[in-house]
Amino acid sequence: MPRISTKGMRMPESPIRKLVPFAEAAEQEGKTVHYLNIGQPDIHTPKEATEAVKKADVDILAYSHSAGNESLRTGLAHYYRNHHINVTTGDLMVTTGGSEALNFTFGSIMDEGDEVIIPEPFYANYNGFAIQSGVKVVPVEATIHNGFALPPIEDFEQLITENTKAILICNPGNPTGYLYSKEELEALAKLVVKYDLFLIADEVYREFVYDGVEHNSIMTMPGLEQNAIMIDSVSKRYSMCGARIGMLVSRNQNFMRTALKFAQARLSPPSYAQIAVEAALETPETYFTEVNDEYVSRRDILVDGLNSIEGVFCPKPQGAFYCVAQLPVDDADRFAQWLLQSYDYEGETVMIAPASGFYAQPRLGKRQARFAYVLEKETLEKSVEIIRRALTEYPGRYI
Repeated sequence: MPRISTKGMRMPESPIRKLVPFAEAAEQEGKTVHYLNIGQPDIHTPKEATEAVKKADVDILAYSHSAGNESLRTGLAHYYRNHHINVTTGDLMVTTGGSEALNFTFGSIMDEGDEVIIPEPFYANYNGFAIQSGVKVVPVEATIHNGFALPPIEDFEQLITENTKAILICNPGNPTGYLYSKEELEALAKLVVKYDLFLIADEVYREFVYDGVEHNSIMTMPGLEQNAIMIDSVSKRYSMCGARIGMLVSRNQNFMRTALKFAQARLSPPSYAQIAVEAALETPETYFTEVNDEYVSRRDILVDGLNSIEGVFCPKPQGAFYCVAQLPVDDADRFAQWLLQSYDYEGETVMIAPASGFYAQPRLGKRQARFAYVLEKETLEKSVEIIRRALTEYPGRYI
């Protein structure tokens, strides 16, 4: 029988999606499943974007430039300048989602066997991207006890070897919602300059920051002009996950020229999605004010509700729309599956994402789960009550 590749066998399942068959079976049994496992917002896509697609008069759906339509790149450069990131169209590239931007980055700066240091827990697909590129993820542990703050810079430094090529962060963080401070970013900046490394920042949740704090981009930091690579996306910003449009941004022109070769190999990003995104850039700032206010309300309902449950601890995030909670269970994977297979409260149950898949060392997240507060407030209130009652009946409750 033909053999599957070692790389394919090593590809991890998505902790966000691997329980989907159990959710589907639960719904077939007549249960209502509340999906807190995935960051799919129920916020409406801006009408500017949807109307632009409806009105597009396209005779030939042709290839675009491999780096994306020039008009879109011009609009994106203007957007970034409005956010104090001074870049030109030559400093950015349109990609098929932020995922492709990360794949291009790994392929452009690392060879097989090279290493990237990442604070964990981290976005689970980083593991998959690394395996695709033959790159080794070197984790540095952040802890739930201080809200997943940046680990001590000494922890990063002692992991640097001759194979280390980059440090990768997500800011604000997925899955934790942690927002890095300016001081934490400055410490990382000094480190990467000292060792001549790249600092990659996944900033796709940049618009979602709360409690009066500000998002600091690595692209605004002096001295990082040749070291900084920013990953971005419109998926969450404009609630356009299905558009699959991301951005790769760097002032390092050697890197950008190399990434363009990967972009040329995949030809071009999708045309209609680029039309939608270019129109979405005209969305008024009031859209983000309203969306952020909504997410703050949802966050408070979910996080405060979880913390009101005996044995649960959940730090309050200041960005994105995720939180990670420590649960009084023997195994969060088993608990998540049990919720779908064996439990309901008044015909309703909840799907959560076990946190073990967000760690390079799964044992660290064995009793943790990620929750996405992307559903309406009434649903979040119901979900908290379901989890509260479920924990009193779960046979593997941790004592």
